Parts: sequence; structure tokens; C-alpha cells
Amino acid sequence: MLGDAVEWGALRLEGPDGPVLLRLPQTRVFEDIAPRVVPLPEGGWAALVVESDLSKGARLALYTHDGLLAATDFIGQAHRWLAPLGGADLDGDGALELAYVDRPHLAKTLRVVRYRRGDPQLREVAAQPGLTNHRIGWDHLAGGLRDCGGGPEILLADGDFSRLIAARLVAGRLDLRDLGPWSQARSKAALRCD
Repeated sequence: MLGDAVEWGALRLEGPDGPVLLRLPQTRVFEDIAPRVVPLPEGGWAALVVESDLSKGARLALYTHDGLLAATDFIGQAHRWLAPLGGADLDGDGALELAYVDRPHLAKTLRVVRYRRGDPQLREVAAQPGLTNHRIGWDHLAGGLRDCGGGPEILLADGDFSRLIAARLVAGRLDLRDLGPWSQARSKAALRCD
């Protein structure tokens, strides 16, 4: 989906105690350009990745030096993918929320899940259909997270890439704001708060 034929079966994490190499089973790959580092509320950090299984499709996962910390369920069907946007405390409750687009070419649904210490399941707190951040063949994801001084926002496109959309997590729901016509340049500028 990312315009190349390369997928990775291992994740190398650097840390104060040296590098750790985590290997997936033969039926799984990390299907993304690079892991995203997210801070954990209890301290430390985790790598936010997309992990795809040959028969179950993709899931969003957090890995630390100790291995898998928490994950969503697999989509449940082969050749189904998700596209992460990032992770932060999106609603000011002190917990870590992670944003991603579920099947950016099919379902086009923005999902926000929450990580809670000690819970291996990333649990959904909000979802909004009609949004995406990837086109087949692109070697990048459009949008991400930004904070221009008013708290974190999720930036992405509407389902047909005609409008640039900002989403905020408020009281367990996603509030959307139309930022005007979508373009690569506008999307990148908005991420920088230009």
C-alpha cells in the first residue's frame, strides 16, 4: 500500500540499556514507513506501529523494550490496512490516545483508541467515517497530529481528498472543523501551524 515491495519482520529499539531487536512471527510484518515514538503517561516511551498478519489483516500496536505493550484487535481480513496519525493526550484526561484511519481506501474511518497502563487492549473511544490520510501508491501518509497552542488536533482529509479537516477529541466524540480545500502543501503547512 505504501508504494514499495519492502516490509519488515523486526523492530529495533534503541534505549539507555542498548538496542533490542524484536522479531515478529513469519506470518506478520510491520507495515509502515517507520515507527512513531509516543510518550507513555507512566513515563518512558513506546513505538507506535502497524502490524499486519497474513490472514487477519492489520492492527495498531505499541511496543517497548519488553515487547508488545498493547494493541487493537486485528481488522479480521487479509490485505486490510490502517494508517496511523500519531499519539498524544488528545482530550486532556492524562491518558494516551492514538489516532489512525481504519482502511484508508475502503472504510475511511478515523478511529481514536486509548492506552491504559496494564491493559493489553487499546480500546476505542471515538470514531468518525468519511475521513482518510492515504492514497494507494503513496509512500507517505497525509496529515498527523499538531498543537498550535489550543491543544492537540488530528489533521487529515475528507474521503475524496477535497477538504482539509481538523478533528479534536472532546467528551468522547470527535469535533470536526473544515480548514478549506485539501492539497499536499496546505496539509504540510497546517501541520506546522502556518
